[in-house]
Amino acid sequence: MDKRVLLAGLFHETHTFLDGRTTLDDFQIRHDKELLAAAGDGSPLAGVLESADAYDWALIPTVDYRAVPGPTVDHAVLERFWQDFVAIAEPALARGIDGIYLVLHGGMVTNSCLDVEGDLLARIRGLPGAANVPLCGVVDLHANFTEQMARWSNGLIAYRENPHADARRAAADAAELLNRLMRSGERPATVWEHPPLMWPPTGTSTADNPMSTLEAAARNLEVDEPHFLAVNVFAGFSFADMPDTGVSFTAVTLGDPEEAHTQLRHLSRWAVDHQEQGNRIEAPLAEVLPRLVEHDRGPVLLVEPSDNIGAGAPGDGTAILRALVEHKIGPAAVAVCDPQSVARLASVPIGGRTTLEIGGKGHPLSGPPFTAEVELISRSDGRFRLEDPQSHLASMSGVRFDMGASAVVRRDRVTILLTSHRTPPFDLGQWRSQGVAPETMFVIGVKAAVAHRRAYDPIAVASYLVGTPGPCSSDLRSLPYRHVRRPIFPLD
Repeated sequence: MDKRVLLAGLFHETHTFLDGRTTLDDFQIRHDKELLAAAGDGSPLAGVLESADAYDWALIPTVDYRAVPGPTVDHAVLERFWQDFVAIAEPALARGIDGIYLVLHGGMVTNSCLDVEGDLLARIRGLPGAANVPLCGVVDLHANFTEQMARWSNGLIAYRENPHADARRAAADAAELLNRLMRSGERPATVWEHPPLMWPPTGTSTADNPMSTLEAAARNLEVDEPHFLAVNVFAGFSFADMPDTGVSFTAVTLGDPEEAHTQLRHLSRWAVDHQEQGNRIEAPLAEVLPRLVEHDRGPVLLVEPSDNIGAGAPGDGTAILRALVEHKIGPAAVAVCDPQSVARLASVPIGGRTTLEIGGKGHPLSGPPFTAEVELISRSDGRFRLEDPQSHLASMSGVRFDMGASAVVRRDRVTILLTSHRTPPFDLGQWRSQGVAPETMFVIGVKAAVAHRRAYDPIAVASYLVGTPGPCSSDLRSLPYRHVRRPIFPLD
């Protein structure tokens, strides 16, 4: 073990327009050797651990903080993370290290810091002995990349796919780059371009334009330009209100930075020229419902970006549930995060009936609760193992997820999965673990934008993006931005 590598993780996608705070209690925290338990779980952290073993690194694990997307993070979380990190990092740096590896998201915002990852990188570089140590890592494709992140890093590698089936592989690519830099002594520069452009999550699928063309162009640059060690396309996270929100590009280069800028400007110009392709706005639910008669079988997906749990929404909107019941559509299935309803079912026997006020509690835009008498079908602790170890959910949590205490109820022909923890619908194991076969449904309501597609598209006969009330509307002009640098599309 000839290379000593400091390892840490900080992962949160922050929706700054949501009420409330993401606090320390919302984070899963692992200290020191607890990080090593992620080995084999399909996450980006697992990808680093596997690479470290292959390269015979002597890992020095520090701390890993991660939470499901949600509202602005309490700044005390960042300070606690820093305290935990420094407690191990400073003594390690005093003894001497060869590299630093970070597992980041790139879209975190606290109530006192708009550029958390940039600030973190600057802090690390300020530690004694860290200024010239190669620093690499993996970041989410939806990172709002900043000039500070470029300045203080040597090689941050983004996922190339959305849904994020390649998160673990991207982490391994970043580890390969760090291994090269530690052994060669090379110190590349990171060049950054940020066109005045934002896209909602619905426009960021890498299977579709504009992202598919941009990703292909980036991969070609990596082949055609010998000095480029990596070219990243960042779709950005448009619900995080900070100066550099939006689409950006980076090149990790050993060559002339100005040449890299020239190539990235070509990507920026193409993105601006095709900006409307990424500005996907969903049709109102009332316009989509009549189209269900065009299908004689299912599942047909009603995809609800406005209540996208993977973007931080509460996951308790009731518009689709209400419509399915009122129009007698079924068999259908909808998952709703509602710990209060789960708790009320604790004393109800299986097969028993009770009246619940379902959903409508997490955000003013979620709509009112749906009041209905339901039959209790089952209850569970909500823990399940992902069917797909490369699913988008694995990039966030590994191959296991905890929905909290959960219950399945039925109203007429609609099956409702009630969970206590917000659960992004990125893996069909969520349903099957509760005894529900999703492929037998005619309609499934999905609270997502794009990341569900790897799991649901193989079983679906059709899919519709539907507009409902909620805090993750794809119409970015409806959001009260205060910090984003103007002018920017589609606001201006």
